[in-house]
Amino acid sequence: MTVTTKRARPSAIRVAIVDDHRLVIDGLVAHLAARRHGIEVVIGEPTWVGLLSHSEFPVDVAVLDLNLDDSIAIDTKVRALNAAGTRTIVMSRHADPSSVQGAFKAGALAFVPKTEPADELVKAIQAAAAGKRYENGPLLRALSEPTASENPGLGKQERRALVLYASGRSIREVARDMGTTEETVKSYIKRGRRKYREIGIDLGTKILLRRHGIREGWLTPE
Repeated sequence: MTVTTKRARPSAIRVAIVDDHRLVIDGLVAHLAARRHGIEVVIGEPTWVGLLSHSEFPVDVAVLDLNLDDSIAIDTKVRALNAAGTRTIVMSRHADPSSVQGAFKAGALAFVPKTEPADELVKAIQAAAAGKRYENGPLLRALSEPTASENPGLGKQERRALVLYASGRSIREVARDMGTTEETVKSYIKRGRRKYREIGIDLGTKILLRRHGIREGWLTPE
């Protein structure tokens, strides 16, 4: 989706918004266009590949959904954007601290939850364009949370069940591979997720579990 067919004015901050919900893209584009902040959205894309292949890329600042529905780790994306000369802001509705910390270790400059007012995003874009970190409350809280390197205290079977399930197997397939029942596998996964949640890491969906598996080295990105 090309939001504008003209190149931005030299003084404008050229921005890309990448989110897998079109309504989010359209809403942010409308908000930024309605206010004269010296910001021009030149790319609105629902996918990472769409961003990289867009004729307007690279841009000054990319606003990137932390939880795009793909298998590419957020730190990999941030490093790729840095290499292209694009500064990164990450946004999310539900973000585990480990993902936010990984993005910032890779070089992201701001984290804006989708529950925040849109003007927070404006401030983050302006700071990122100047090469500065935007240290708002959500970012500081995320950076102070326990990291993924902390041991959640998984049992051997809990860990194996999580690894197999994260790899794409069904509950039935995991039970077969482990030589146990489906109910037992569900119990292992439930307990494992609870232990991670207790150290601040949300693995409540299969997508989050797979991303964590990639970060931890259980799985390799496709």
